[in-house]
Amino acid sequence: MPEITDMKEKISDIIEEHKKLVAQLEKTGIDTIARAAGMITESLKNGGCLYLCGNGGSAADCQHIAGELTGRFRREREAWPKVALSTDTSIFTSIANDYSFEDIFTRQVEALVNKGDILWAFSTSGTSANILAAAKLAKQKDARVIAFTGRSESPLEKMADLCFCANTEYTSSAQEIHQLAYHIICDLVEQSFCDNMTM
Repeated sequence: MPEITDMKEKISDIIEEHKKLVAQLEKTGIDTIARAAGMITESLKNGGCLYLCGNGGSAADCQHIAGELTGRFRREREAWPKVALSTDTSIFTSIANDYSFEDIFTRQVEALVNKGDILWAFSTSGTSANILAAAKLAKQKDARVIAFTGRSESPLEKMADLCFCANTEYTSSAQEIHQLAYHIICDLVEQSFCDNMTM
């Protein structure tokens, strides 16, 4: 069993990495977060829908966001149209089986996404083939793409209309910063609809 001192040092190292990334967000990410909130607000106010896609932990992040915005984040207000494209197991397992895993999101984008909608695409590597394919098709359908990545200058970042990059070699650390960023976005979008409402 590891010594308590060794574990405490490891914990401190992880916390320091998190602090470094939060400071990086504060220095370079605020404008991107504000712009993402503005894009989502504009789409929703014009009757658009937000679609989210990601793999693994990022798929869980997509479901988290969909829950916050279709339910509520901090304020009572109307429900908004959000779809996490990883939640229907029958759909994505049938697509993966009949076509390929790379197509699990593109077939849904083809069926659902329209001009004026937003695809919010998560890939910590920025290179996930199924995410890139979905983003490419969404752009072809005149939807806008918001990307959340963990590596700078990735293919997904170059393809997206807007990209928030946590820029770390650790997937888990990127996901922690993604959660902070998307919680802020949820709050800003909700506030834009609820300025005249009581919390």
